[in-house]
Amino acid sequence: MEYKDYYKVLGVERSATQDQIKKAYRKLAVKYHPDKNPGDKAAEEKFKEISEAYQVLGNEESRKKYDELGANWKQYENMGYDGQGFQGFGGQGFEGFGSSGFSDFFDMFFGSQEGGFDFENISFGGGGRGRTRTRAMKGQDLTASIDMTLREAYFGSQRMFKIGNDTIKISIKPGVKDGQTLRVKGKGHPGFNGGENGDLLLKIHITQDPVYQRDGDDLIRNINIDIYTAILGGKMEIDTMKGNVNVPIKPQTQNNSMLRLKGLGMPHYGKEGNGSLLLKVQLVLPNHFSEKELDFIKKAKEA
Repeated sequence: MEYKDYYKVLGVERSATQDQIKKAYRKLAVKYHPDKNPGDKAAEEKFKEISEAYQVLGNEESRKKYDELGANWKQYENMGYDGQGFQGFGGQGFEGFGSSGFSDFFDMFFGSQEGGFDFENISFGGGGRGRTRTRAMKGQDLTASIDMTLREAYFGSQRMFKIGNDTIKISIKPGVKDGQTLRVKGKGHPGFNGGENGDLLLKIHITQDPVYQRDGDDLIRNINIDIYTAILGGKMEIDTMKGNVNVPIKPQTQNNSMLRLKGLGMPHYGKEGNGSLLLKVQLVLPNHFSEKELDFIKKAKEA
């Protein structure tokens, strides 16, 4: 049996990180996917080959086993593997690989085992006998990103995704955070040998809002207050995500001070209630004072 160099298949170095392996697989999978190459048998075989390579290298545990196998491949050949099975374990060969859709190499070394054949504990001195069967494997996850406005994140949103021939609708709960990853079970790549499908992972990106800043589940915005209201106090009508509210302004309110309105911030994701809305006071001076106003200000200063 020919040794398969999965690193070469994905075009990465043996020292590649898991992230580099994942990126290489994605790039090749997009290029050779059957949906993009209908009727192209060569592209279909290439897609199977890179999928097989990623099934092994994309998992740290199976990658470690594969690296150990590569270091000892000559010893496997010397033990009598002839492409049909090992001849050398007490005179019995291993048969019945196949049917995974992947190569015999993959089925031989990465299927589940019965009857005592264990890749992790195999010894090169002989002994042990049995047969292998292929293992059910979960399909790889699909990833995508969603751009949302802050207002959509506040009220919740829905998105439509086309995956293969299926169109699915995703409902996003109110309060979702920037950078949060949502998992949709069973909407990833198909599993192998009866294994369950992978999942669809959706990473949320919330675009910058012109009015509000977000701090956890709190919202922050600036409000402009004229000097007279700041000194004497009063009320202001403020636009919030829940509509307009009247906000009391205490006398002698300082510039850059914060007014907290409980329950008017972002919804708590998956829970009841909301954070707070924080109003940052910005004092605004008139562009022009009348002589009478200046006279009052001078008298106030003297007092």
